[in-house]
Amino acid sequence: MKTPSGPEEAQRPASDIRVFASSCTLHGLSHVFGPGSLTPRRGLWAVAILLSLAAFLYQVAERVRYYGEFHHETALDERESHRLTFPAITLCNINPLRRSRLTPNDLHWAGQALLGLEPTEHATFLRILGQPPTLPGFMPSPTFDMARLYARAGHTLEDMLLDCRYRGQPCGPENFTAIFTRMGRCYTFNSGANGEELLTTPKGGAGNGLEVMLDVQEDEYLPVWKDVEETLFEVGIRVQIHSQEEPPIIDQLGFGVAPGYQTFVSCQQQQLSFLPPPWGDCSSASLDPDFELEPSDPLGPSSPTPGPRPPYSLVGCRLACETRYVARKCGCRMMHMPGGAPVCSPQQYKDCANVALDAMLRKDACTCPNPCTSTRYAKELSMVRMPSRAATRYLARKYNRSEAYIAENVLVLDIFFEALNYETVEQKKAYEVSELLGDIGGQMGLFIGASLLTILEILDYLCEVFRNRVLRYLWNGKRSPKHSSTNLLQEGLGSHGNQVPHLSLGPSRPPTPPCAVTRTLSASHRTCYLVTRL
Repeated sequence: MKTPSGPEEAQRPASDIRVFASSCTLHGLSHVFGPGSLTPRRGLWAVAILLSLAAFLYQVAERVRYYGEFHHETALDERESHRLTFPAITLCNINPLRRSRLTPNDLHWAGQALLGLEPTEHATFLRILGQPPTLPGFMPSPTFDMARLYARAGHTLEDMLLDCRYRGQPCGPENFTAIFTRMGRCYTFNSGANGEELLTTPKGGAGNGLEVMLDVQEDEYLPVWKDVEETLFEVGIRVQIHSQEEPPIIDQLGFGVAPGYQTFVSCQQQQLSFLPPPWGDCSSASLDPDFELEPSDPLGPSSPTPGPRPPYSLVGCRLACETRYVARKCGCRMMHMPGGAPVCSPQQYKDCANVALDAMLRKDACTCPNPCTSTRYAKELSMVRMPSRAATRYLARKYNRSEAYIAENVLVLDIFFEALNYETVEQKKAYEVSELLGDIGGQMGLFIGASLLTILEILDYLCEVFRNRVLRYLWNGKRSPKHSSTNLLQEGLGSHGNQVPHLSLGPSRPPTPPCAVTRTLSASHRTCYLVTRL
């Protein structure tokens, strides 16, 4: 702060604009409000300050507007790790039900929905399956559960899994978790269910991941009776590689593995990070698959889903949305869907659930934001024929099967990390608050030569103006009624003492000064006036 110079400036109050201009660090202000009259030089300085202030305010408004648009940028990076968490691997046999496990009761309830069988065709179909025809006194069960059908008649991992190794160490069916998908009963390796510790790997390359030998059991495939929607023409295993946080949708995202081949799957982990609103559209709140019914809805209230909700994922959100849609349309849920609604019957599957779900998928009616954090896996597949002739004979003796059966049913799947590096795709704020403040500070220094302390000086000056001008005016206004009589007395005495002459009534005496009269007479203005007249 500059000190005021000269006795005239030293006597001015701090609220004077000249005093403030001479001591303020705002560039050019002292040239406008300096001492003296208005000159062209002072006018040019005023114009320059106003133009600089306008340019500064324009730049500030532009920066604030840009910040209010909440832009983001995407950064792609590749990082190394000493150990990576192995993904979850879900396996499904393409054939959902084994022909040897079907019963006349299953055909009665689910034959038309799954195979397109009419009741008159059951006997012929049973003969094709190699089973005796329905007895004359056959009585179907009063109820039927689709989930129990797939659990009982689906392919079991104990029968399909011939060999399993993880990083060279043996593994078995106990390392897999059974799960229902739209393809039936499937099995997930390294699912982390029930608090199990997730498997990790410290190396990349073949032999440092999961290697399984599977029997597709083609002789258990259902015969193709009619060309219906659920008819399958292929043979093999469907596989999906996913993170433990998201449920598998293997019917849409799975890839096929054919018997007679060894398939190598090289993976690379990708970690994705998205920003929440207003910079992005990510979400971390999971959607409850159960829904609250309207009071007029004929269905009863659905029971809440037991247990804690899983973490939010895009697949989980879509699955919950599909569950709510099917439950509203059909009053039930499909067996692979979460929630507390009852499982649909075979007839509900055919008439409502499959139709509603397919229509919903075509319309893409579910709007699910991206999760704020997610993990996905890029894949590269390669395959070789197997087994060789020598290996075929060996495997036939080992598993007590024919060489033709081994060649047509056995496959090997090898899943591993390509290397112990992973990609990160991260959304970042394109314009932070610190950058906004830095830009405003730079524009302030460039155009008006000010800083944060200059703003404090201006605020201090405004406080001085308020204290010396406004508060003093209010204080004087309150005191004036109290001292009005005293002020009138002093004004009257002063005026009459100067204007009324003293009369001589006798021998000449020195005139009595007005101040003597005020000492002896009353303080009333009227009495003082009469005495003075006398």
